[in-house]
Order: sequence, then structure tokens, then C-alpha cells
Amino acid sequence: MSIETSRTHKTSYDAETHARLTADSDVIVARYPRARSALLPMLHLVQSEDGYVSPRGIAFCAAHLGLSTAEVSAVATFYTQYKRHPNGTYTVGVCTNTLCAIMGGDAIWEDLSDHLGVGHDETTDDGVITLERVECNAACDYAPVVMVNWEFFDNQTPDSARQIADDLTAGKAVVPTRGADSVCSFKEMSRVLAGFGDGRADEGIGAGVPTLRGVELARAEGWTAPEFPGATASAGAGATVPVVGGEQSSAERPATTPADVSPAAEQKKQSTDDAKES
Repeated sequence: MSIETSRTHKTSYDAETHARLTADSDVIVARYPRARSALLPMLHLVQSEDGYVSPRGIAFCAAHLGLSTAEVSAVATFYTQYKRHPNGTYTVGVCTNTLCAIMGGDAIWEDLSDHLGVGHDETTDDGVITLERVECNAACDYAPVVMVNWEFFDNQTPDSARQIADDLTAGKAVVPTRGADSVCSFKEMSRVLAGFGDGRADEGIGAGVPTLRGVELARAEGWTAPEFPGATASAGAGATVPVVGGEQSSAERPATTPADVSPAAEQKKQSTDDAKES
């Protein structure tokens, strides 16, 4: 069951929150040659504030970047990591792609869905867990895999996945198989995705034995990949390094599309400002 109906949308941020988000957004925008390129991490930023990409979050991003709310919404609705309704404290994702599925992912999904009483992208009544059926967690060497706020729980079974969910619901600490030493909240994870470190990047195990098995075999057997035809042997042997603003880069090319340069388009964009953050 979704908890969306139990919460109301706020239409604007209070002065203190607005100032804080503005300061963080300025840091994000400074990383890019064009301000509008900062939209993706800024959406994570407002998600870290509201627990989803809210209407006021969309308005804030639009106003800060000089975009229309329609442009921001178009991006927010394209990527599944941006939630358009209130998310639980923890997103539990069960991989049901081919390898995980045949290794037991489908069984984990069915058991966990029944156990929690929710389906895909639905949140438990207590607001703790949002359950997701995901296509791939990029951890096929540990199939079947479950993730909690994008932390890995490898080689899972229906019983072990159910225990993780029960521990999260009970407020107990859960420890990922690899990566950080603990699982943070959905809001905290969203802030990390916005580009603000939480000091935990070097915690825990990174690549485990199954992941490294291929490269270890290659080294032991002296295997090397064939050189790509026409490729430079290495970056240190005369390879050119792309430069921002160079011919190969679109970062500093002048705007040429009607949406960017048309007076009518600019007027339309300006006309949305009165509705932003109101």
C-alpha cells in the first residue's frame, strides 16, 4: 500500500531551508560549465530534503537553474531513482533480472511482497520500507542480490531477505555484505547522490573474491585483450585528453536550439516564474 495519500504536499520551503538548499545548490552548480547540467544532482538534493522529488522541489530546481517546471519534471519522471511520491525510510530493491531470477530472485520477490503486503514501488503503512522490483543491481557474481538504499546484500534467500526487512522495520541495524558498514536512510543516501560525501566511501569490502576472479585468472595465465584497431596503445603514449570546450565537447558550444535562443521560448520560460515556489 502506498503512503502517498497520507501526506500533503507543501508548496514552498521556509526561509531557513531555502537558504540552506540554495547554498548547497550553488556548490553543485559550480561543478559544471553550464548551470542546467546541475539538474540531476539537484534533484537528488531536494529528494534528500523531502524524501521524494516534491512539487516544491521541482519549483526550487526550476527557479535556481532558470528552467521551466515542465523541463524539470520531464527529467524527474525519466529516471527511476527520482521518486514522485513519498518514499519509505529504506528502499528495498530485489533484482529479478535473468541471472538473479534463475538463482532465486523471483522467489525472493514473491515472498517479500507477500510478507510486507506491498507491491512494486509501494510503501508499507508504517513508512519504513518501499519495495522495488529492479532489473539489475550490477552484482551478477553474487546473485541473487537485494539492495537496501543501494547497499549490497549478496547471495540472498527468501528467509534472509525477510529477516533484513524485519530488522529494518524493528529499527535494528543491518550490515551490508559489501560497501559501507551500515545502511543509511533514503534521505541520507539521496544527499550522497547529490555529491556530498558522508565520510563512508572507504568503509567495508569493495570488490570481493567472485568479482576479482576473472582478473586474477587473466594475470595468472598471461591473458590480455586484443588491441582495438586504430586505438592508441595507452593514454601515456600520445593519446589526447578531451578538453572542456574543445571540438569534441558540447560543454561550451553556443546555444542553438529554439528552446534556448527563441525570444518566445524565453518569454514562456519567464512566465512560469510567478508560479514557482508559490
